[in-house]
Amino acid sequence: MSWIVPAALGAYHGLNPGMGWLFAVALGLQERRAYAVLRALPPIALGHAASVAIVVAAAAGASVIVPPAALRAAGAILLLGFAALLLARRIHPRWVGMRLGARDLAVWSFVMSSAHGAGLMLLPILVHGAGGESQPAHTHAHTAATDGAFALAVHTSAMFGAMTAAALLAFHVLGIGFLRRAWVNTDLLWAGALVVSGVVLLFVR
Repeated sequence: MSWIVPAALGAYHGLNPGMGWLFAVALGLQERRAYAVLRALPPIALGHAASVAIVVAAAAGASVIVPPAALRAAGAILLLGFAALLLARRIHPRWVGMRLGARDLAVWSFVMSSAHGAGLMLLPILVHGAGGESQPAHTHAHTAATDGAFALAVHTSAMFGAMTAAALLAFHVLGIGFLRRAWVNTDLLWAGALVVSGVVLLFVR
């Protein structure tokens, strides 16, 4: 499995303010130190990784027992349906309080990543990289699990790197004025990415 696609998706998720770096900047500006920004980022990345890991595990398990064509069709329907649901619900971050510990940040990140369908974007590479029907079941399961773990590790690393860079840039350069006007509605862009993933999964072999 190539590392490029999961890394690119990870960077895309990391740059999206809805995935948490804007929250980390707010905490840093509140405490007036960069350490608060850096302290908030690992729990946010961990929550995101946990959300994506559920999709990775589900895809790996399903690929062992579900025929590839049916798995692609089901994944595409899920992606397209989630994109429509995302646009209908208009999910945005809820700043429920600024005195949050690591566990609170991780839980918040997990909920927001799951609500946005972050892990679903990896379905095309997980399904296409799972191997063929001609493989023995145990070999197929091992390949799916290995590829899934690799994709998760690369995706999370790229996400954390991009998120850290965006947060530090906002904290050190752009400042509080940026924070007050920074939230841009990315629902349309995010839903579009889900639609593209669904189309790729359905039509690209």
